[in-house]
Amino acid sequence: MQMLQAILIGLPMTILVTVLSLALGTVAALPLLAGLRSGNRLLWLLSRGIIDLLRGVPPVVWLFILYYGVSVGALRLTALQAGVIGLGLVSAAYLAEIFRGAISSVHSGQWEASSALGFTRTTLWRRVVGPQAWRTAIPSYTTYSIGLLKDSSIASTIGVAEIVYMSNQYARQSGEGILIFFIAAGVYIALSLPMGVLSRHLDTKMRKVVAR
Repeated sequence: MQMLQAILIGLPMTILVTVLSLALGTVAALPLLAGLRSGNRLLWLLSRGIIDLLRGVPPVVWLFILYYGVSVGALRLTALQAGVIGLGLVSAAYLAEIFRGAISSVHSGQWEASSALGFTRTTLWRRVVGPQAWRTAIPSYTTYSIGLLKDSSIASTIGVAEIVYMSNQYARQSGEGILIFFIAAGVYIALSLPMGVLSRHLDTKMRKVVAR
């Protein structure tokens, strides 16, 4: 029971890091996506370079750079801020590619038909491209979200008191060994399962919307 209590103390921080990083990554992915779809070669190269850089460096390295290397005067990022920003930026790179692939999957005929019908750009994205692209993106987006939930454990390396950090602290203090980490693994699985169920529910719902 004490082991589980120690793990659950870190649960809110794990969820917080995951949600904030995913939200930041989703928002930051949009300008990168716009750059990838831009006809401007310079913008395309800039977006491609940023994405490759963010994906090419291990997330833990970004966290170390932000936590130990970024400071403005007396201002220094907290462990939570560095963790969220680091994981959020890496997420932005991967999500931009997920969104790009989803939009590219929309048949060219859909764009041509919308143009022929005189749809505005807003209507095109809201009624035609958006629902189809989002339905395609849902499985990959959810899979990445589950991966991000697990990757939030990386934040323990800079002192964020999430599940792995609290498990490690308990193991050191109690000498209980590896059992607590098996329990922590079970908690991660318990958190991941509802996300998979939600993904299937959203996919079914979006199929109905697109089919209308």
